Amino acid sequence: MEGGMDFLNCLDLDMSVQILMYLKDPSDLARVSSVSRSWRDFVIANGLFKQLCLRMFPQLSRVARVMELNKCGAKEPVEVGSSYSTEWESLARDHRVYATLARVCTSFLPEDCISKAISASSTDNYPDESIENTLQPADIVPHRPLYWSSKGQKNPAVPETLIYKLKSEFCVITEIKIRPFEAYFQPGSPIYSAKSVRFQMGHPKSPNDLGSHLPGDPLPSADDTFIWTYTSPEYPMAQESCLQKFTLPEPVLCIGGILQIELLGRVQTQEVDGLFYICMSYVQVMGCSLSPALRVEILEPSGTFVLKKDMQGKFHTQPGLPENEAREIPNDRWQRRIRYLQHFVDILQGNANVVIEEYESGEEEDEAEEEYPV
Repeated sequence: MEGGMDFLNCLDLDMSVQILMYLKDPSDLARVSSVSRSWRDFVIANGLFKQLCLRMFPQLSRVARVMELNKCGAKEPVEVGSSYSTEWESLARDHRVYATLARVCTSFLPEDCISKAISASSTDNYPDESIENTLQPADIVPHRPLYWSSKGQKNPAVPETLIYKLKSEFCVITEIKIRPFEAYFQPGSPIYSAKSVRFQMGHPKSPNDLGSHLPGDPLPSADDTFIWTYTSPEYPMAQESCLQKFTLPEPVLCIGGILQIELLGRVQTQEVDGLFYICMSYVQVMGCSLSPALRVEILEPSGTFVLKKDMQGKFHTQPGLPENEAREIPNDRWQRRIRYLQHFVDILQGNANVVIEEYESGEEEDEAEEEYPV
């Protein structure tokens, strides 16, 4: 703004970073980077997109390094010139990769991310009641029902697990939908739901752990086979034969492409044997596959990983969100945000006569005042 001052030059580094990290929308941070060359350099030098991504997805704390890939493979900085040049190229590469990740994870078109079923902790009659049946949206095929059933248990507290492989080893997941099975062919049409459900995401301990495993084959303990990097809260499940939606508190990065559904507690007995069963007819995992444009390479045995960006990769984002541009924000709204930050700086400098300009709507004011961790 003409005649104004650049608060990045007036405050110490930590305070400037803290102010800019109040921006929670990646497109806002992209617009900050477009204000001037000095602002762009500030965003890059302080890794603000990386900090934003870490705030959105704590799983990224295990990133060992990032890489950009072109047709010839890895795009690494050339070891010439000063060490400062090499360090700056590394910072700029981090900026590009994390900016892409942040944009895609907030603008994707949700889709079903399940690739295949891996295993169930138990199956009553394989293959007729296999976990693979849960991938079909219709619970009835000609002349027979379609569902997965656990083995019967006398103890209703015995849990079951269903494990699926996602479409890629790098996905962002927002919600899981599950439909319990209603046994219309049994007296009273009982519904074999669970009492509650919980979700875990992660990766195999070894790339060869799954091998040629088939859903009907016995699988060693899941905790011995997989490393779980995320565990959801526990959600109650209704004893209803409908597609029940379980929305995660925040979108989650699944690093490794493995999802486990924990079905906790049994509510329904089968009349013929008096045992408790859990049966599910359909499972859907909603989110977005980030590969091949973004991918991960897990480094064993450390469990850290390399985050890679394919320079040729494309994403499917929401209409109106161009792949290489920040979302458009009305100019007057953007100017109000800039003025708000400027007034905030004035207050920090002890100018008690400054009155913060109010936003046009209470909703925007609340958004501006909300605190976000750095």
